[in-house]
Amino acid sequence: MTPRIRTTLRTLGAFVIALHVCGVSIAQVPGAPPENVKMRLGPVFLDPTLSLTNAGVDDNVFNQSSAASPKSDATFTITPQTNFWLRFGPSWLSGSVGEDLVYFKESVGERSANNRYSLKWIIPVNRITFRPSVEYKNTRERPGYEIDTRALHTELNYGGQVDVKWFAKSAIVLKADRYQVLFDPGAQYEQTSLHDLLDRVTSSEMIGLEYQLTPLTTIAANYSIGQDRFKYNDIRNSKSSTIGASVRFDPAALLKGTASVGYYDYRPDDPATPGYKGMTASVALSYVLLGSTKLKIDGNRGVQYSYDINQPYYVQTGGVVTIAQRLFGPLDVTGLGGFQQLAYQNRTGAVAVASDRIDHVKSIGVGMGYHLSRDTRVGFNIEQDHRDSVLLNHEYTGLRYGFSVTYGSN
Repeated sequence: MTPRIRTTLRTLGAFVIALHVCGVSIAQVPGAPPENVKMRLGPVFLDPTLSLTNAGVDDNVFNQSSAASPKSDATFTITPQTNFWLRFGPSWLSGSVGEDLVYFKESVGERSANNRYSLKWIIPVNRITFRPSVEYKNTRERPGYEIDTRALHTELNYGGQVDVKWFAKSAIVLKADRYQVLFDPGAQYEQTSLHDLLDRVTSSEMIGLEYQLTPLTTIAANYSIGQDRFKYNDIRNSKSSTIGASVRFDPAALLKGTASVGYYDYRPDDPATPGYKGMTASVALSYVLLGSTKLKIDGNRGVQYSYDINQPYYVQTGGVVTIAQRLFGPLDVTGLGGFQQLAYQNRTGAVAVASDRIDHVKSIGVGMGYHLSRDTRVGFNIEQDHRDSVLLNHEYTGLRYGFSVTYGSN
């Protein structure tokens, strides 16, 4: 954590304590823990989860093409995580601590411990609510659908939001964020340094108007501006703006989650790199039907940076649909299907191996589970991923199958 973040958090802490001591009139506090939280230790509420996933075989560890004789290996991932809530006077401090312990039997270099930390503070003061937050990740997860190597990198995202209550059901929202991604100096893909090409800082500011349509539904309109600054490759610097709308459903509703859509104007500083003007979208929704069928949809459309300087970015469009169906008693079945399109953009005058190429990534999977208790599930899962590309070394098919055990997960 940087000195700047520590100073900000200390200042906010002193501010909240002062409000509590002085007895300032404060509105009802959002951000309290859910009713089904598992543990309480004094003033601290804890919700621990533990999962064992992918305990089986990955028949293409490095996402290699069939011509390269893909390597198969036994693997598993253990993920302990704890969500916590702590009350400071009228405010709630919440966060999570988690880690993925990834093991491969023979591919020793692919073993890793991926750490995640998040912290969020909700501070209501009369008609104003302050929401500072910070998230940190140190991981060897694949950076996206394009890069097939498990590249070590860190991600830091911090910022704040201020909600100003306006009339009974509406509020003005002001938000500022700063996101930083740094790759390990030795991280490479296709003989290209990810550290030199993709290390960057993204800053954004947003102003919006929210309206509570129903007790469980909030709609919003917003305008935001942003800029990307690359640490070692300033030819990739850019500015952007978005006009958008969103809807948010309360966790207590049958339909949960958020969905947003907007018009995105992406303007690279490099005159040889074409800009993008068009739709951007993000969807994360789930719905439970009759208490036995759960449908989950995750979708996206937006600009993503490529490691290839001749095709510096691509527009990613796609999503994943997951269905879980309780059969009878403790038995359930699950199925998923996913599709992603990666539409690459060329720099003017650059010599690209495949001009304006479009890659596709498809996923399909099925599983069956048995609930040992309300919080514990044992399952068996099979999932296949396939990528189509005009570049043969980017094509692959991978199959993963194995057991999972989860405790405390929804």
